[in-house]
Amino acid sequence: MRYKFILSISALALLACSPELSNDSPQSEGAIVQVEISGIETGTLLAPEATREVIDEMALEKASSAEPQKASPLPALISAIESVRAHGLNPEHYHLTRLKDDRLSETERQQLAIDGWLSASAHIAYGKLDAVSIEPDWTAGKRELNLPAAFQDALTTGEFQKTLDNIAPKHASYQALKSELARLLELEKTPITQIEPGEVLKLKMRGPRVSALQTRLSELEFLTPEQISGEFDETTKEAVKRFQDYSELDADGVAGAGTLNALNRDLGVQIEQVRANLERWRWLPDNLGERHLRTNIAGFTTQIFEQGEPVRTHLVIIGKTYRKTPVFSDKVEYIVFNPWWETPYSIATRDKLPVFKKDPGAAERSGFEVVDRNGQVIPASSVDWNSLSASNFPYRLRQRPGDQNALGQVKIMFPNQHNVYMHDTPTRGLFSQRQRAFSSGCVRTQNPIDLSEWLLSETPSWNRARIDSALATKKETRADLARPVPVHILYMTVVKEENGVRYLDDIYARDGKVIAGLDETPA
Repeated sequence: MRYKFILSISALALLACSPELSNDSPQSEGAIVQVEISGIETGTLLAPEATREVIDEMALEKASSAEPQKASPLPALISAIESVRAHGLNPEHYHLTRLKDDRLSETERQQLAIDGWLSASAHIAYGKLDAVSIEPDWTAGKRELNLPAAFQDALTTGEFQKTLDNIAPKHASYQALKSELARLLELEKTPITQIEPGEVLKLKMRGPRVSALQTRLSELEFLTPEQISGEFDETTKEAVKRFQDYSELDADGVAGAGTLNALNRDLGVQIEQVRANLERWRWLPDNLGERHLRTNIAGFTTQIFEQGEPVRTHLVIIGKTYRKTPVFSDKVEYIVFNPWWETPYSIATRDKLPVFKKDPGAAERSGFEVVDRNGQVIPASSVDWNSLSASNFPYRLRQRPGDQNALGQVKIMFPNQHNVYMHDTPTRGLFSQRQRAFSSGCVRTQNPIDLSEWLLSETPSWNRARIDSALATKKETRADLARPVPVHILYMTVVKEENGVRYLDDIYARDGKVIAGLDETPA
């Protein structure tokens, strides 16, 4: 499979944004020095137009400057290209091998280095992959950066690596993932201690397997070397629990088969997972909204953010693996209390029709109205459900407000092409489960009334008392937000925690596609 790479952004930015290259610049009149890219096939360059423009500008500056010639930027450029590993990118994709080939001239290597740096800067700034080629529903805005100005600053200071780091996303989550990647790459240099298979390891046990367990926990920095005793004590139990939580396992402090497998696992799996999530953060704009909602599908959570900081977390239920919740961004515009549920045709025919065929009275007992093609409500008892099929279903179903309504007491609307929204649920017991992929694509939200109160907190005509009053009427009531609130439905399988990061299950199996794209050489 070929992936769509972000390669042209730097070229377009250099051509469009650089004031030094403007035809209206007095300095450019009759003075532009056109420089050929000597000895290098332009087909081997990643951003040939941008590279040519930079080389022309450097030649112009050299020709017009009376100052002593600066040292070659080549060593600093090569060092910067090597540093992209810290961002989960492969330096070999930016000419690193050829840059170390002594058969090339200094000029040729410098041209390659400029091309590699420009491409790496675009990939660190915006992502190596086009987000839409991975997530077709992607609608988040792009970051706004001046890469030509960044290159000129780096050329002046000689700090090409620092400039690349400054170009990277400033989100706290990106920086946490970058720190985790550095930690893993350092740990990977040391062979890991394998724990032999055998009985479950738990409190008060002793022996070589316990010592191996403690040594492995120490290697992963969940214990200190001084805490390796050969006895499974309370300190070891707490370390096991921290590792289990970190690895998205049941944190019971007992090292069973699942925990031992995770401890024995090669770090390469986690490194690739972190790389995939660094790339996802590069697709996002720097500003997600002063007040915004951030749903992580893989984490089964919606977080409320104010001033860039999470202030509250709501558990959520997301789409089944065969009815996936899409990844996209939008804005919450209004909330409906005591909503009717206009049942989508697909759900009506795939989910409800089989139920009503088995139990025709279930439609009426569950509060469903049946609407015919003329828009008339007809008695559910008059429908011969067994004569219908998915291809022959001339009705529309809607469920009145009430205890059995699939949307519960609240739906939170951010109108979009996917017909996805947040809502309450009558099956609140499902929130107690660790993995919560049970919906048909919408986001069922725990404590949606509290969430609604926060969303309406900047709408003067609404407060908690009015919300409670609207709910008490049992009638559908709409509340429009005075100012829409951004909502970002994301898919992140490694997330920032208070003391590091946490790894989540790739429930929709989406990491592999990102990793494969990152590993493919740009063409």
